[in-house]
Amino acid sequence: MTDSDGDRRLLVVGLDAGCLPVLQPLFEAGEIPTLCRLFDRGASGPLESQIPPWTASAWPSIYTGKNPGKHGVYDFLTFDGYDWDVVNATHVRERPVWELLSDHGITSVVVNVPVTHPPREFDGALIPGMTAPEEPECHPEGLLEEVNAACGGYRVYPQSGPEPEHSIEGYERTIELRGEAFRYLLERFSPQFGFVQFQQTDSVFHERPGDEEAVEAVYRAVDRELEATLEAFEPENVLVVSDHGIGPVEGHELRVNELFREAGYLEAKSGGEGMPTWSRAWENDLVEGEDAGEHEPSALERAMEAAAKVGITTQRVAAALDLVGLKEPIGRRVPNDVIRAAAEQVDFPESKAYVRSKSELGVRINLEGREPDGQVSPEEYDAFRAELIETLSAVRTPDGEPFFEDVAPRERYFEGPELEAAPDVVTVPAAFDNAIVAELAGERFGEPVEPWNHKRTGVVAATGSDVNEDATLTGATIFDVAPTICSLFGVPIDAAMDGDPLPLVEPSERRAYPSYEPGRTVATDDAVVEDRLSDLGYL
Repeated sequence: MTDSDGDRRLLVVGLDAGCLPVLQPLFEAGEIPTLCRLFDRGASGPLESQIPPWTASAWPSIYTGKNPGKHGVYDFLTFDGYDWDVVNATHVRERPVWELLSDHGITSVVVNVPVTHPPREFDGALIPGMTAPEEPECHPEGLLEEVNAACGGYRVYPQSGPEPEHSIEGYERTIELRGEAFRYLLERFSPQFGFVQFQQTDSVFHERPGDEEAVEAVYRAVDRELEATLEAFEPENVLVVSDHGIGPVEGHELRVNELFREAGYLEAKSGGEGMPTWSRAWENDLVEGEDAGEHEPSALERAMEAAAKVGITTQRVAAALDLVGLKEPIGRRVPNDVIRAAAEQVDFPESKAYVRSKSELGVRINLEGREPDGQVSPEEYDAFRAELIETLSAVRTPDGEPFFEDVAPRERYFEGPELEAAPDVVTVPAAFDNAIVAELAGERFGEPVEPWNHKRTGVVAATGSDVNEDATLTGATIFDVAPTICSLFGVPIDAAMDGDPLPLVEPSERRAYPSYEPGRTVATDDAVVEDRLSDLGYL
């Protein structure tokens, strides 16, 4: 990273799900000395995420400085009527900070930041992160082939390597290749701004919950790559940020769609119809190698569909298997498509309200004129939404405690031109120690499927010659990251950004920029990406 034009230099390190409850024990044990030095030397504190505090929505909020009501990504999924697709960079309708810096003559290298595929042109280089395919299009064209040749390979996802799936060795090698690729690109492009994100600090908790050895190995690997990068390039300033925190989920799981069926708001179907294909009756092996949208049902799937139509659903089979201890071993050998064919599912067109995706953290109303087969008229909308809010606010756990800490109209959390894409009602589980799911499973409550999941509070730390290392970072949010980056470079802040520069730097002036022209959205259409997100429990 050079400073040939006199501009300040900045390295941003993204730790997905990084938070003090995870980091502090590792600091005290001496497992991650490089990160520990950064936190000790500079200013640090909690970094509040958004609602929903999930990777696919939160990282665009970090790199645009704007809430989902402006950038348009609320979830891992995007919806068109009752159809869905995995989000990608074309769904982000606001300007990434590296494009803004490019407009001011500042070169950037960006590696593994989620929801950045396909990349747009800017001054620098970009290898996309999560929601990209395994061999993604990069910027500039041909970059991935160059990195593979120079670094001995590159991976977006660990299981693409020769190591066993979800193995510590796979995590370590993925992180090592990420660091090597990032350093190669820093040398190759000599940027003033570098941004590298490590996803395994999150996925290890989803794939190996409670495995302290795996968590320590992941963080040690990240620390080694960070140390090598700092030694090789000596950036003037370093900013560590996370998109959210993570921790155990020890409360209850609420199947909101089951609650809505009981209340008469929702209709169900069986036989492979209704709720789209991210519904899972239990954890199972993934069907590999299928092209999205090209799957032909097998004889077993057709048989399961027929059985479901006469009431023999996977939910009922699972309950019976569970009684004899066979649900998990048998479920792990049944392909997703067979399970979906036999599951009882939401009939979207015939329902008035439903949870489309648990990662939205909200409820969608089937509104006339907006949804293809709307059941609620515009005249009924406000009263019906208020009824839903009242119904959900009254939910108590089996222990008698409020299930939600907030149930609110979407306008309380989002504002902007993409508001219509938001769920109509936002649900915030109490302390994120409870969880909602979209499945129909016969019972309103259950044990949380994910024993570890996201919390709202992440972390931020900064050190360097242009940073006020004595600053107090009270009240910092993820929306403050992009304005802080702009201010460190002396670049005017987009007046439409929702955050403010952290007191680490002198704030730049605010300026209204020309409207961003993101271009048309394109489909992700990649079954491997969908399977990967399902495997992590996001879909």
